Amino acid sequence: MVIMDKSFGNKLSVVIRVKNEERWIGHTIQSVLDFFPGAEIIIVDNNSTDQTINICKLFSKPKIFSDNINSSYSNFIFTNISEYTPGKSLNKGIGLATRDNILIISSHCVIKNIDYSILKKDLDDYVGIFGNQIPVYLGKKIQKRYIWSNFSDTERRENYFSNNENRYFFHNAFSIFKKKNIISNLFDEEVIGKEDRYWAIDIIKKELKYVYEPKHVVEHHFTPNGNTWRGLA
Repeated sequence: MVIMDKSFGNKLSVVIRVKNEERWIGHTIQSVLDFFPGAEIIIVDNNSTDQTINICKLFSKPKIFSDNINSSYSNFIFTNISEYTPGKSLNKGIGLATRDNILIISSHCVIKNIDYSILKKDLDDYVGIFGNQIPVYLGKKIQKRYIWSNFSDTERRENYFSNNENRYFFHNAFSIFKKKNIISNLFDEEVIGKEDRYWAIDIIKKELKYVYEPKHVVEHHFTPNGNTWRGLA
């Protein structure tokens, strides 16, 4: 059984990119608050037209409440980006963060486990950490094929090279960094996809290290707009 570290959330900013994510965004935020109570949450919106932002505001701490109310609310920062690229939106969220550590999580991922003892050590040893993803299609956990085969359930991997992609592999849908490290190694704002793979290649060129840790786990839920899911399910 993992003992939760409820103090870590006070040292964490969470960046979530959204565009019409009303199906899962509430589940994502609730899981963040369950594992990291007190975390600062930064919503980078790309002109959503559904209930995404209203759902986010359900979790935003009312100003009349004290800082110690409970884990049902948190401090939010909302920003919008119209000229969207994945890297540009992530970098904008990172630039708004006020805490020492930064978690990036997809708006349709739900945290299932964090090993805090491993996490704290790895934040000192690595530029970036990414965690395990369990693909869930319409409620059904599916076999880890294609991109999902990169997410071993047991094997920890340093500077992981993906044979099926034939390049260094990092996935930022569930990733965490010390702020000072990611500020010094931001994402490419020009590419229209796979910005996390380009990031990994850049880290290798700089002779730095990142790590895949399978004990940090999310369920990555299907959405027809999710790049990771296109052509897979």
